[in-house]
Amino acid sequence: MFIQIADILTAAELRLADAVFAQADVFESGARTAGRAARAVKNNEQARPSGLAADMTTLIEKRLLKNDVFRAAARPKNVIRILLSRYMLGMSYGLHSDDAFIEGQRADLSFTLFLSPPESYEGGDLVVEEPSGERLIKLEAGALVLYPSATLHRVVEVTKGERRAAVGWIRSRIRSAEVRETLFDVALALRQAEAAGDPALIDRLLKIQGALLRRWGED
Repeated sequence: MFIQIADILTAAELRLADAVFAQADVFESGARTAGRAARAVKNNEQARPSGLAADMTTLIEKRLLKNDVFRAAARPKNVIRILLSRYMLGMSYGLHSDDAFIEGQRADLSFTLFLSPPESYEGGDLVVEEPSGERLIKLEAGALVLYPSATLHRVVEVTKGERRAAVGWIRSRIRSAEVRETLFDVALALRQAEAAGDPALIDRLLKIQGALLRRWGED
């Protein structure tokens, strides 16, 4: 399941991100944090987790955990790690899947939060592989895409400008991607029932949601 969520960050918060990326001395090779297989195809830069960069990743985590759509789609147990990355001219990230375990935790979901306007750079699309073919994703600044960590994906070479993003990994309380999708459907149905003012349907859906969480959820 791929979920796109707009307006994770406000315009003021995006300006804080701009201040982080203006500090050239906080960035280092992104290969340092790549898994052994991905290291050979990873060509980008990442901010060291200190100062303004650490403040920014903390803010992003807070915004994610307050977002109803994100919580319904991810059912997060932990935000494992968030990195601020940039791709300068000629940089790219070859085809890879994310590590199964990051910092000792199972990585169920990955996300890319775009931090620069799409018109400010060329190339830099996130490309994810699906059975039907490739999906190209390039969102507005402040928007996010959430996808399974096991998905093969890559970042197209940047041919103009600078691609800025925050990337991160989530351990979900729901191990099964199929059950997560079902729970997300239930959450959408609950929202529709609430809008329609149908208390009997709301109660029925809450019962279904609770049964699924008790059966499949982790503490």
